[in-house]
Amino acid sequence: MAYDNVAGPLAARKSESSTGIWSLSNIPPWSASSGATKLTGSTETTADLGMRISLWSGDITKLALDAIANAANAHLAGGGGVDGAIHRGAGPELNKACLALNGCPTGQAKITPGFRLPSKYIIHCVGPVGEKPKALQSTYQCALELCTKHSLKSIAFPCISTGVYGYPPHAAAEVAISTVLSYLSTHKEIERVVFCVFLPEDYELYKERIPKYLARYSVAGQCTDAT
Repeated sequence: MAYDNVAGPLAARKSESSTGIWSLSNIPPWSASSGATKLTGSTETTADLGMRISLWSGDITKLALDAIANAANAHLAGGGGVDGAIHRGAGPELNKACLALNGCPTGQAKITPGFRLPSKYIIHCVGPVGEKPKALQSTYQCALELCTKHSLKSIAFPCISTGVYGYPPHAAAEVAISTVLSYLSTHKEIERVVFCVFLPEDYELYKERIPKYLARYSVAGQCTDAT
């Protein structure tokens, strides 16, 4: 499968890729991306939410947003996967800043500057080990609340708690999407949330589930339990 249309036309992506950095202007919202599934009977609220989320396949450390989320461990000490990539990209200043935070409990998040990364801030999200929906929901919620507190209008999330942390990817995607949409429906100050995936199978999980959760929102902005 080609992923060039996940985040805009190939020509635009090639132009931006010459710098290695991807700005929000080259990451179209879900509703405008050619890979999006079109909803029938969509409402004012679903249209709004669809314009405030994006699905992106690529390296989160190359995104120039207000913030990127880090799938961190409780010690905020850096590790493997996306956590290690973010620490390497941000430089040694990030490790010093994280040490000063004295760790972070599971289900919560803490913020640092982005240092050498193109994004202004890093929000360190400590998700659960294993399938614990309430803890994972809390992790996303805390990160979004930090965006509101610090007047950040855009953030990218990697897949939190999957991989070595053992959360089933399909279930983690559903928690991520539902929590983000619920928050955005009542917090207009956040303009864009990017679901940044790396594996093709994760892209497919989000692509299949985003329309399902968008469809739950009525014109009044309320979420129903319909499936």
